[in-house]
Amino acid sequence: MNPIETKLAAARTRLILDKPFLGSLVMHLSLKAANAKWCATMATDARNFYYNPDYIARLTLDQTQFVLAHEAMHCALSHFNRRNHRQKHRWDVACDYAVNMILDDERMAGPENSLMNATYRGLTAEEIYPVLHEDPPEETMDQHLFDDTGSGQGGEGEPEENDSEPGAGGEGEQSGGDGQSEPTESDSAEQSEAGGQDAPPPPMDSDQLDEQWQGRLAAAAQAARQAGKLSASMLRLVDQLLAPRLPWRALLARYMMNVARDDYSFQRTSRREGEAMMPRLYSQGVRVAVALDTSGSVTDDEMREFLTEVDALKAQVRAEVTLHACDNKLAEDGPWRFAMWQSLELPDSISGGGGTDFRPVFDWLEADRIEPDLLVYFTDAEGRFPETEPSFATIWLVKGKAPVPFGARIQLN
Repeated sequence: MNPIETKLAAARTRLILDKPFLGSLVMHLSLKAANAKWCATMATDARNFYYNPDYIARLTLDQTQFVLAHEAMHCALSHFNRRNHRQKHRWDVACDYAVNMILDDERMAGPENSLMNATYRGLTAEEIYPVLHEDPPEETMDQHLFDDTGSGQGGEGEPEENDSEPGAGGEGEQSGGDGQSEPTESDSAEQSEAGGQDAPPPPMDSDQLDEQWQGRLAAAAQAARQAGKLSASMLRLVDQLLAPRLPWRALLARYMMNVARDDYSFQRTSRREGEAMMPRLYSQGVRVAVALDTSGSVTDDEMREFLTEVDALKAQVRAEVTLHACDNKLAEDGPWRFAMWQSLELPDSISGGGGTDFRPVFDWLEADRIEPDLLVYFTDAEGRFPETEPSFATIWLVKGKAPVPFGARIQLN
């Protein structure tokens, strides 16, 4: 790799180690060198990170991390799908302020041309936009190639509309029409002998990109929380983004699918392959524990709706489910166990109505030596939590606004 590629790779690696949430998002953008004729600094089309090698060469390693995270956050925040009727340049400036103040909260140092204003801390691009001048004098430090339609008034360094014919992006189209191009360890900054990608790539369907990035946002947040490296401010941001945008069913499905374990094995070979040892794809069942808060805050109808959804997912991930209920103590009739082929149903009578204490469920799992791949707890999250986080993954499906001290939180909406 040349020195610029090495610097970008080092910046990505440091993000993954120090800030895994941002690092995971950055890994979804392929790194592509761009021609200085149209890319003065860096740019993104929500598929790739385009950069001017000379610009990256002038940055420190910390600043390189900042610009990578900057482009990834534009994508994760779905800025490409939220402009609507707004004037493009003014919207781009608002988006840059919103992203940069988030990264400032993460104690990341940006380049000198980063738009920073403490007045906008904690505000969304929609909230910043009306405060800005109708024709802001500020210039963004990057180009937002994902949104070249509308007013036609772009940010700094954006090419004129007649600079290139549609589809002239050359190798920029290699990411594919489905927008699912992923970077690999061999990602190369080389695009052409002429000095990088010759022209900006054509735009693609923003709704499709929005769905992809919301899924990536949820997965990145889950991984970072499990690693204990998701800051409180970023956690609040993720909760605000995911709660109104992705229904709880979609998030629950995503988390349960993540614990399903499909892998290759040499233990069961096909006789049709002769004497050769050929790997075969096998699937191992998932052990899921489900806990219901019966303190009175969650109704029977809501519990049935929740269990119906888990039952549908249970078949897809081949899960064995152990169900228990608890208010401030475990239900006397529990637990209830359901094999992969059995329907998951709410028991006829579940005692409850007392205070809320989550510790008995975790104590039961430990005492009975039940080591689930996943615990799903349906609750209002207002009660006493265990002092230490368990070794297994925990998902809290929360009715209400109360926070949780560990695990992944899904807002019931």
